[in-house]
Amino acid sequence: MIDFGEPLEVLHRVFGHAGFRGLQEEVVRHLVNGGSGLVLMPTGGGKSLCFQVPALCRPGLGVVVSPLIALMEDQVAALRQQDVPAAALHSELAPDEARAVWRSLDAGQLKLLYVSPERLTSEGTLARLDEMRIALFAIDEAHCVSQWGHHFRPEYRALPVLAERFPRVPRLALTATADQRTVLDIQRQLGLEQSPLFRASFDRPNIHIAASPREQERAQLRRFIKGASDGTGAGLIYCGTRRKAEQTADWLRQDGQDSLVFHAGLDPAEKREAHRRFARGDAVVMAATIAFGMGIDRPDVRYVAHTDLPRSPESWYQEIGRAGRDGLPAQALLLYGAGDIALARHRIGESAAPEEQKRVERQRLEAMVAIAEAAACRRQILLHCFGEAAQEPCGNCDICKTPPRLFDGTVAAQKLLSAVLRTGRRFGLGHVVDVLQGKMTPKITQFGHDQLPTFGVGRDLSETAWRGVARQLVAQGALDVAIDNHGELLPTDAARPILKGEQQVMLREELVLPGAMGRGALRGRPAEEGNTDPCFLALRDWRRRTALAQGVPAYVIFQDRTLAEIAALRPMDQSALSTVPGVGTTKLERYGAAVLEITRSCAG
Repeated sequence: MIDFGEPLEVLHRVFGHAGFRGLQEEVVRHLVNGGSGLVLMPTGGGKSLCFQVPALCRPGLGVVVSPLIALMEDQVAALRQQDVPAAALHSELAPDEARAVWRSLDAGQLKLLYVSPERLTSEGTLARLDEMRIALFAIDEAHCVSQWGHHFRPEYRALPVLAERFPRVPRLALTATADQRTVLDIQRQLGLEQSPLFRASFDRPNIHIAASPREQERAQLRRFIKGASDGTGAGLIYCGTRRKAEQTADWLRQDGQDSLVFHAGLDPAEKREAHRRFARGDAVVMAATIAFGMGIDRPDVRYVAHTDLPRSPESWYQEIGRAGRDGLPAQALLLYGAGDIALARHRIGESAAPEEQKRVERQRLEAMVAIAEAAACRRQILLHCFGEAAQEPCGNCDICKTPPRLFDGTVAAQKLLSAVLRTGRRFGLGHVVDVLQGKMTPKITQFGHDQLPTFGVGRDLSETAWRGVARQLVAQGALDVAIDNHGELLPTDAARPILKGEQQVMLREELVLPGAMGRGALRGRPAEEGNTDPCFLALRDWRRRTALAQGVPAYVIFQDRTLAEIAALRPMDQSALSTVPGVGTTKLERYGAAVLEITRSCAG
């Protein structure tokens, strides 16, 4: 059992860090002193330490509410590596394993217990916790409690019982993404209205973000993966449907990639195996739906791509935030099309949700569209969605690196809208572009569209450019796409002032790069090409073998950043090794000899 100590002592001795980062110390000391609160901190910002350190400093048991079994198991494994007595209670535990956890709890042998919300709020669990000394409650992924959150979980709605049943026990809610509406709902649901809000910057400057029209998806993804992968870390590709996730994994495997698939429809054993391989530290590409979401604790995800437009900035930012948790360079790419925008608008309009909820969903979708179609720094627009003002362009998005040129696209917009109207609003974009470019196709001959005034008036623009005009008109709300028929283009009321010449239309100039990548969608590789230091590679190989032998994810032994610093320092003794961030007392005792054997051989 770890003795209680001061937060800085625990941070250094147990977790191997010389000092806290950002708001961590303020949150930790508030909690140690018995206070409650809400923490908004980006993925990779060190939220876990905000409750783990106080749980070790305060007498009693720290109880952590977590929505995902994989997240619980990974964090428990990491804590046990540091000799912290921790366990998890969830639905997949065998009865004898659950009984063993309760025996340890009754004997006062645990300091941290991870538990699912439904397990925690059952009367049996609450009754047994009543008899124990509780150090604190931590509610991780707290946006799940809010109906406005992007991963609302009904079982989280029972958590207000904690404030009622344990009024003197500190409660800390934590989330990586929440707009102001969600923040207020979390505070109200969990009884934290009078408690402080600890808000860190949501900025993740190490992630290069880019967006591009989806033209030739496979070619675009191939180019992106080639540029973003370092050959050792993992990649994530989020797809809008289960079928698309499976198809993406298939063609990636045919390309020679070690690709996995993950979605809610898989057999549970398949899902566990996919997650196990991903968490183990293999250099895999995971093609997944958003079912592969919360609980991804792997620090060396080097890239995240989306093949479809996410439904809100919150969900998108949480998903790309799974890249670069180790602080090293990472990349994110969003591919999207006009059909994505139209489909999302259609689904909101047709949903049975209350009108207020539909209004909020529309606002979030339009904010996501604004990010995708941005002509200025994407990160500034994104951070604005979270109430954060970035004074300067970020310098690490595709727009900053290659600013798009805008042009007065009013005439082009009028030509396209006119062609849609004159063809009877009965055709998709391909046929409309053929009319504009004056192509004598069988369909044009069949319908006599070569006799229209708009036939051939658009020969000055390429097919790709016309697709860009149409997509941007959809984004601006002047054009819609029929979802439940054949994708016919439909002008909206907002098209009238454009056609009458009463409204100017500014459009982004489309420039297609090799491989059909949109302008600025990928600007080179991460700042580091991948660490090729033989000492680092030797340490990584030792870590892989050690993790396999113990049956734990590789990063719970040491993260890549720690290995890189060890390789750069080449320590010759335990005193020097102990100065490396991430090497705490327990890990020094457990792994010091093996690590020093490698660094000494590299130095020789």
